[in-house]
Amino acid sequence: MQILKENLTIIIVTIKSQNIIDDCLKSIDPDIKKIIVENSSNQEFIDGLKAKYKNIECYLTGKNLGMGSGNNFGIKKSKTRYVMILNPDTILKSNTLSQIFDVSKNLDFAILSPLSDNKDYPNYKISKELRTDKSREPLFEVDQIDGYAMILDKNQFNNNFFDEKIFMYLENDDLCLRTKKNNKKIYIYSKSLISHLGAQAVDKRYSNELEFSRNWHWNWSKFYFRKKHYGFTKALAFGFFIFFKSILKSMYFFIINNKFKGKLYYCRASGFMNAALNKSSWYRPKLD
Repeated sequence: MQILKENLTIIIVTIKSQNIIDDCLKSIDPDIKKIIVENSSNQEFIDGLKAKYKNIECYLTGKNLGMGSGNNFGIKKSKTRYVMILNPDTILKSNTLSQIFDVSKNLDFAILSPLSDNKDYPNYKISKELRTDKSREPLFEVDQIDGYAMILDKNQFNNNFFDEKIFMYLENDDLCLRTKKNNKKIYIYSKSLISHLGAQAVDKRYSNELEFSRNWHWNWSKFYFRKKHYGFTKALAFGFFIFFKSILKSMYFFIINNKFKGKLYYCRASGFMNAALNKSSWYRPKLD
């Protein structure tokens, strides 16, 4: 089997992404199917996309589902064997997908990704066991791929894609780790390049709210991920010092009336504590 235009759907989860998504969509071959999952009730946004682009389906979730659940929503709506998970703050090169199409012929993979064009921020992690002479070849096996660009062969997952308990952060790490545990292959193809602008998927006017959300969910997700794969005790041991330090820093910054940093460190502590108490990842940024 080979990835082709006809059997690939690109899934993009958005929220307040109207200032960035056009560059992403313009970089995609218009003949390739696209599914936009907008994590809000913004009908005007998706109506505008449908008017400008062809081969595009747009869905409103009505609420902020997060990245994992939003991607699962799009995967379920797709009718092709292959789906490409793409962030709205990414831009494909003119040959990104044609290179992927070529290398995918007769390739047995669960996840396949282009390579980040920023050498300082590689979009993969590789263990010592995989870091062999083969890792110097254009196509090489890795342990993890960043979630902003990954192609999935749906037939390899038995409808078990992203863990919907994770609102954001580490949902891709969790997917990759489960993939490796099931003896499935994850590849990077270095001849296929992609640009990731990074942290620009949401309008910058919400920067403070996004920082609070990032700090809350990063600490919630780290604890949940470690507990899921390595046990409660290890998760507690890894995160307790940061939790305790965050409590002290939050109190200090509130005392000196630095409300932003006070809330920031409070969010770090709260995320950890809620995960440790087995509570859901309930925190949502205020984006209205």
